[in-house]
Amino acid sequence: MYAVISTGGKQYKVAEGEIVRLEKLSAEVGETVEFPVLLLANKMDIKVGTPYITEAKVKASIVEHGRGDKVTIIKFRRRKHHRKQMGHRQYYTAVKITEIL
Repeated sequence: MYAVISTGGKQYKVAEGEIVRLEKLSAEVGETVEFPVLLLANKMDIKVGTPYITEAKVKASIVEHGRGDKVTIIKFRRRKHHRKQMGHRQYYTAVKITEIL
C-alpha cells in the first residue's frame, strides 16, 4: 500500500515504515503530524482525490531536522571579468511514516 501526500508545495509517494525528507516543518522532534492524501493505492484498488481524499490520512512522526548537502551555484561570463560563486544548503525535516489510514 502506498499514498501520495502533499506538503511544502511538493508531492511525495510514501509507504508505511519509510523515512522521507520533506521541506522544513515547524513541529518538534518526536511529534506526530498528519498529511492530506492525494492518491491512495492498495494492490489493484486505486483512489484519486479531487484534490484530496477526505477519509484518508497519513500519520508520521518527526525523526530529525537538518540541512542538506551544499549546492554550488556559479555564474560566469566569458571575456567580461565576471564570476560569481555562491553556495546553498536547504533545511529539511525527516519524517517516518507510521500509518496510512
